Order: sequence, then C-alpha cells, then structure tokens
Amino acid sequence: MLDIRNGPSREPNGTIDPARPGASRLAGTAGRGNTRVMYGITAYEYVFGPIVAVAAIGLFVLVLKWANRRGTSLVAARPRRGAEDEYGMLVPLTSPTTYIEGEIQRRTLEEAGIRANLVYTLAGPRVMVWPDDERRARELIAQQQR
Repeated sequence: MLDIRNGPSREPNGTIDPARPGASRLAGTAGRGNTRVMYGITAYEYVFGPIVAVAAIGLFVLVLKWANRRGTSLVAARPRRGAEDEYGMLVPLTSPTTYIEGEIQRRTLEEAGIRANLVYTLAGPRVMVWPDDERRARELIAQQQR
C-alpha cells in the first residue's frame, strides 16, 4: 500500500521500513522475496521536470548559436576573388596561365626565402610578393624562365 504521508511507510504485515520514508512495498508481495519498491510522487516532480527540460533545451540553443555565429566559423570560408589592387601591400609579380604554373613559381620563390602568394584575381591567377622582395623575385623568376 502507498502511504502518501511523509512518515515511514507501514507494510501490510504491520512492520515499518525506516530506511525508505514515504515508500511501501507493492501490496500482496510481502514475504515472497520481491523487493520492488514504489515511491510516492511529490508535487515538486511535476514542477522540476519541465524546468530542467526547458533549461537543457535553452542551453543547447545557446551552444548552437555560439557555434554557428557569422565570422567565427572553424571552417575556412571560400576565398573571394578580387582585383589585383585589392590585396593590400602585395604587388603582382607574374601572371601564370595555369594554377600549376603559378604554384611552381610560388614554390620556387619560397625555396629562395621570398614570401609569395598565389591568388585568383578577377583577371586570373597571379603570384604576389611583398614590395621589399619584388626586385629579387623578378630576377629569380627571369632566371627560371631562361
């Protein structure tokens, strides 16, 4: 039998189970070795269950908003093509006909210690270098093309 009061529950045989206040063994199972226990339901369980669920969903929404906000993605965005003069201080060095040719030129410059970038501009691929390295890079590319 279920005792809904807050005191210890009474078993059908009249004994009290002080270890489990508010609980009683299922009726008709005493003395048969069945130890299942049925607990009384309090009014707080009906309140805290939905509150915990709403809080968990709210936390999930906040994490998703944080992970998907613009400008801070962990995945690199596609590079945007621009004009030759839109690359800051970098100056165009060569205009290779293919990406492979431009990559060979860029790696040649990198091996010589010159910082170079291969970019896709609106006019096609360009190898770009810093102004301080431009003279040395032009000499190196001219030697390579001979």
